[in-house]
Amino acid sequence: MSCPYHSDNKPSNYRAMEKDIHTDFKDDMSYGDYLNLEQILNAQNPLSDQHDEMLFIIIHQASELWLKLAGHELYEAIENIKTGNFGHAFKVISRVKQILSQLTQSWGILSTLTPVDYLKFRDALGHSSGFQSYGYRKIEFLLGNKNTELLKVHESNPAVHQELSDILHKPSLYEEALKALKQQGLPIDDEVLNRDFSQPYEANQSVLDAWITVYRDADKYFHLYELAEKLVDIEDSFQQWRFKHMYTVQRIIGNKVGTGGSSGVEFLKKALDISFFPELFELRTHL
Repeated sequence: MSCPYHSDNKPSNYRAMEKDIHTDFKDDMSYGDYLNLEQILNAQNPLSDQHDEMLFIIIHQASELWLKLAGHELYEAIENIKTGNFGHAFKVISRVKQILSQLTQSWGILSTLTPVDYLKFRDALGHSSGFQSYGYRKIEFLLGNKNTELLKVHESNPAVHQELSDILHKPSLYEEALKALKQQGLPIDDEVLNRDFSQPYEANQSVLDAWITVYRDADKYFHLYELAEKLVDIEDSFQQWRFKHMYTVQRIIGNKVGTGGSSGVEFLKKALDISFFPELFELRTHL
């Protein structure tokens, strides 16, 4: 008996086109049309003749797309928490965690860029730098790392500057979570809930005490407990991304000054000391 998966008329290593597969897109929307692939795949414009500059461009362009999606999901999470839709908030926050993990993995690809090869086109970047990333700044503001000075970098783009300014002055994801604590009867100082949201968040004893109460009675406050753990997931993933970013930069340029004028690796290291949700880590000491 002949093998049912082998035809005498066709090579075995072959997959025939099925007759119902659509092939005529003269008047129909194709995959490339839907995704605007012509624009996306022609958006890489190296400024040098160096082979590795294409890697550098695509890694950063892809990262910006992931950051855009993360911002889209965080907006939704904030709205979900405001309306008490915790189930959907957990879903999109989990998605943000996976996006950050994807971004972290991308540094591994960029680390195949050797110092010698990077230096061949680094001067072509001028003062452009990832520090100027609008998508990254948006994520930091949405999570609560507010810093008015950082808006200066975006003054040349009025639309971007305005959107970031709006986010800066609104409650972050964490601050909406603190409002949820208050709504559940947990005492939170008014100065926390009614503060100037454009200022950096500082740890507060009433917030710490409220989270400790949630963790000590997780069954009673399960949705708040689950929310807290989802937030910790995000910070965990974000810090891994920050660390891998710093380490990849160190591997490629050592302690050189950044193209945007920062101190480079030393500046990136300082970000590792910033916590979006300080009480959620402090409470573990007190359980």
